[in-house]
Amino acid sequence: MICYKGFEYIINNVYKNEQEHVFQYWDRLNEIEKKKLINELAGIDFDLINHLYKNRIEISTEGMEFEPADFIPVQNPGRRNRDFENARKTGNEYISKGKTAVLLVAGGQGTRLGFNVPKGMLPIGPVTGKSLFRIHAEKLLFFSKKNNISIPWFIMTSKENHMDTVDYFENNRYFGLKKEDIFFFSQNMLPSLDVNGKLILKTKSSLYMNPDGHGGVLTALSSSNLLKELKTRSIEIVSYFQVDNPLVNILDPVFFGFHILNNSDVTSKGVMKISPEEKVGVFVKFKNGKTGIMEYSDLPREKQIAVDSEGKLLFCMGNIAIHCFKLSFIESVILKTNLSLPYHTAQKKIIAFQDGREKEISSLKYEKFIFDTLTLANYNTIVETDRAEEFAPVKNADGVDSPHSAKQLISNLHRKWLINKKINIPDKVKIIEISPLLAAEADDLPEKIIIPAEEKVYLE
Repeated sequence: MICYKGFEYIINNVYKNEQEHVFQYWDRLNEIEKKKLINELAGIDFDLINHLYKNRIEISTEGMEFEPADFIPVQNPGRRNRDFENARKTGNEYISKGKTAVLLVAGGQGTRLGFNVPKGMLPIGPVTGKSLFRIHAEKLLFFSKKNNISIPWFIMTSKENHMDTVDYFENNRYFGLKKEDIFFFSQNMLPSLDVNGKLILKTKSSLYMNPDGHGGVLTALSSSNLLKELKTRSIEIVSYFQVDNPLVNILDPVFFGFHILNNSDVTSKGVMKISPEEKVGVFVKFKNGKTGIMEYSDLPREKQIAVDSEGKLLFCMGNIAIHCFKLSFIESVILKTNLSLPYHTAQKKIIAFQDGREKEISSLKYEKFIFDTLTLANYNTIVETDRAEEFAPVKNADGVDSPHSAKQLISNLHRKWLINKKINIPDKVKIIEISPLLAAEADDLPEKIIIPAEEKVYLE
């Protein structure tokens, strides 16, 4: 057994759990490297990782009974609908009382997009090049001014991008928002294990760790003491979304209104799938009456392609990671021992440090998914939204769901707003961007706007 004064308990715990192989390069480490490794080991919950390894389950839908989940169809733009009008009125009243908060998951890096900084810093404004962070911030500022309230914004980062994210906001003076209304907190990390349940070295002095998934946002809220902040501010509804969707309506009064009127624990937005093969999870209802989301890779082929009497997909409502939560429900998931989000296991190839060199091995990665909260809720509501108005994910470097496609979707939506307001758009205009500080939807636009005859137009 190795010796390191003052850290005997940690070292004994490593040996007790038969993970002493992590010390195989100990004699080659300097003092800084030794402390780094010891500190990482001090943060490992060995009881948890032992449990996860011993109880890992391969997810299978075989024998699982479920049907398409019910949802509220998108409003027909040409018709007045009393339910939607009532929902909008209710949501607006709730927002104006300052009972809402915004929760953003922003732990990702833009590496896959050739952009080695936090993904939220990606320039996505089709004319201005505004970043994802700026677009979301300006939407929040618009709603704050419109309702004369302060709306707290909770931003979950990762260990990898936390400081870069905080610095970015500081350098941009929080985009006009109050510093005291923005709360940054880091996602929890879990060690990856090899196929034999052993910790993996990334370098001689560090472990291979991974974020615990977007479902970890709830426990991270608690461990960072921010759940208390939400309660102190008398927040009742939390609006959740992910950083890579610039079209998300972060404080949608209709969405909130249906959530309140239906007394839902969780309300989710969905879009109509464009094809059976589209890679989005679908909302389903299980035999026990609970609503959930079935990942596209887990949905049996016969259900993927199943259609109704009109030839429309049965499992048609796709998940776009936009939810709102009752705060009391979040609290119950975090604090009650009988409620907990499950860990999902994924086997992935990674580059580890073994036998004195970097080597590709198979690893087990454990994550929680936010959509698993649906099966814990007593009441759910699913609201369909028009994908052209609220779904422009940035996942790939090019092609579908890329920065290029997102910019085009932003421009298309803003053009649609102007058309709906019967505002003349000169033929020369190819690209349009409307500042979130000017409008959150078409109805917010001033009646008289003169659009210049230029190829690129920015309205602010």
